[in-house]
Amino acid sequence: MLFNSADFLIFFPIVVVIYFLIPEKFRYIWLLAASYYFYMQWNPAYGLLLLSSTLITYFGARILERLDKEKPRKVCLCIAVILNLSLLVYFKYTGMLVGFASKIFTAISHQSLNWEVNILLPVGISFFTLQALGYLIDVYRGDIYPEHNILRYALFISFFPQLVAGPIERSKNLLKQLATPQKFSYENLRRGLLIMLYGFFLKVVVADRVSLFVDTIYNDPYTYNGIYIFAATAGFVLQIYCDFYGYSTIAKGAALVMGIKLMDNFQAPYLSKSIGELWRRWHLSLSTWFRDYLYIPLGGNRKGTLRKYVNLIIIFAVSGLWHGAAISFMIWGFIQAVYQIIGDYRRKLEKFISEKLGIADKSQTIGNKLFANLITMTLFTFSLIFFRSNSLSYSKVVLKQLFSVNNWYVLFDGSLKNIGFSEHFIPILIISVVLITLVDVAKYRGKDVVESFFAQSWWVRMFAVVTLLLFVLSFGYYGSDMDAVQFIYFQF
Repeated sequence: MLFNSADFLIFFPIVVVIYFLIPEKFRYIWLLAASYYFYMQWNPAYGLLLLSSTLITYFGARILERLDKEKPRKVCLCIAVILNLSLLVYFKYTGMLVGFASKIFTAISHQSLNWEVNILLPVGISFFTLQALGYLIDVYRGDIYPEHNILRYALFISFFPQLVAGPIERSKNLLKQLATPQKFSYENLRRGLLIMLYGFFLKVVVADRVSLFVDTIYNDPYTYNGIYIFAATAGFVLQIYCDFYGYSTIAKGAALVMGIKLMDNFQAPYLSKSIGELWRRWHLSLSTWFRDYLYIPLGGNRKGTLRKYVNLIIIFAVSGLWHGAAISFMIWGFIQAVYQIIGDYRRKLEKFISEKLGIADKSQTIGNKLFANLITMTLFTFSLIFFRSNSLSYSKVVLKQLFSVNNWYVLFDGSLKNIGFSEHFIPILIISVVLITLVDVAKYRGKDVVESFFAQSWWVRMFAVVTLLLFVLSFGYYGSDMDAVQFIYFQF
């Protein structure tokens, strides 16, 4: 069930109304039933997969609680982690591994061997797998007590607003909230609905409309080459941000309506002045998960510069592989690590030169900030070619076609108009981007945008809400025959 579907617009109010009408002690059970119903709308068999991950980590944590010696606890943790990850590996990486094995066999035996594996990737498996593993590791470390109520723990893994695309919540935050019955709050209701409306705006007005332009060009790079590919890649930068940020925002708002606070998954990443800063602001639940459960255990930056850089490469290669079972995603992750290593050296060099020559640090001037942001976004945009292409061979085609012609003039002669969507939508898109930028600037400066909104007079709030609603209803794209368009990160 997609957030941007008619089914969800019926499902969500029913869930909320019943949630607040039934006795508090039964509310988590109702949310658990609703969450499994929500997930099984894609495929009823997915419920068994979700249950398997839940049972493995639940009983793994309970066994850890009973063990008092370190060696048995490590063995228990490793077994539970391997069992849980095996589900993810089977469904997500079997095709890639079989493909590699086929190529190796062909190279050795000089015989053609075409093994085909067609395993449907369950929606959201990468997200709830990491959430379950994070809980298990927290229990092992003693950061949280294991949850004894299996139904409440099952809800922690399956909570429907953030189940299929995050944010990847921590047990310290979400599990503790689910243990406390939430009371109805008008303040939470109006704030949650406003946040949801902004999320729908990001998704259906911006991301889905821009995707029409991006898909048209990326699906035919031999016709649309050169600057067309550059423009489509820039469009994808906007599309993926608004798509994923839109989902996280709707999830956050939906949870808040029920009194549950999810973490903020994005903090204005496109205003960053370095790739490192961008990743501290983009998909925070994933980046902090890799930091806490992989980067720091590997040694982080505590074992010298070389080890730090090796750890960065490992983390981002794994992050790329987490996004997709293809070499192109690993290359994309490797590029992010290289960007940060180069950036680290650049900062050290600048500091050394400024200290030796007594030059004042001018990095905080407006001009330098804008230039740093321009360089950051240019580098990030280039890397997304590998992300959008989904395969190494297609990435090579796109890169070749990008530099095959010098048709910069299409930026000014109107050739980019009417590709994917009508030129009449362009002014709406410009207005939308300006609005998103203003909101992000406020977030970047540390302001609570929702709090600032409700501090305005009632007519300003009414005008803003009505305008957003009209944008969603009038300019939103709902797919062919009004079918809801899937969120990009569902495929991960």
